[in-house]
Amino acid sequence: MASHEVVLNNVSREDVSRIKEWLKDEKIAESWFGRYAYGDPAHLGYHPDEMERASDEVWGRVFGDPEHRILSIYTSWGEHIGEVHLAVEESLGDGQLSILIGRKDLWHHGYGTSGVRAALELAFNEWGIYRVWVDVPEYNDAARTMFEHLGFVHEGTLRKSRPHEGSRFDSVVMGILAAEYAAAEHEEHPEPHTV
Repeated sequence: MASHEVVLNNVSREDVSRIKEWLKDEKIAESWFGRYAYGDPAHLGYHPDEMERASDEVWGRVFGDPEHRILSIYTSWGEHIGEVHLAVEESLGDGQLSILIGRKDLWHHGYGTSGVRAALELAFNEWGIYRVWVDVPEYNDAARTMFEHLGFVHEGTLRKSRPHEGSRFDSVVMGILAAEYAAAEHEEHPEPHTV
């Protein structure tokens, strides 16, 4: 699987419109937050329909909220392909990370991995988060494998927490600590030896 560099940018109104369009696709919606009980695609940071026409004040409140760090994922050549969301619990120093690559033609090409790496860099080195965790449905093998590869550790199982295709499925909670991230980064990019 080739890895591709990405850039995390502030969310634009055009980005929100693309998210809204992407979430009309059942497979994309399921890979993100699934659907609300009433059928609409779920988005835990904001409602794309409402944000498309939100006032500047509301926009600033949503995308300036330190407890919901939401950024757009762009390719190195400037194309919007997804979104990362870190729901921060400041009192605990931890955050729940979610990532969406909205372009299905780019799935399994390393963009998700690059997006998570970029988000972890910000979370641990800029925002001072102590622990980042994810909640991955058991049927999403690709996501579980990606997070394991990035150093996330299985922390627990939420029983039958995910409705999907008429059934209920377990999901796994996986986490990575700031110290584990720093050690993995040091291993991947060791300091050059000086003579």
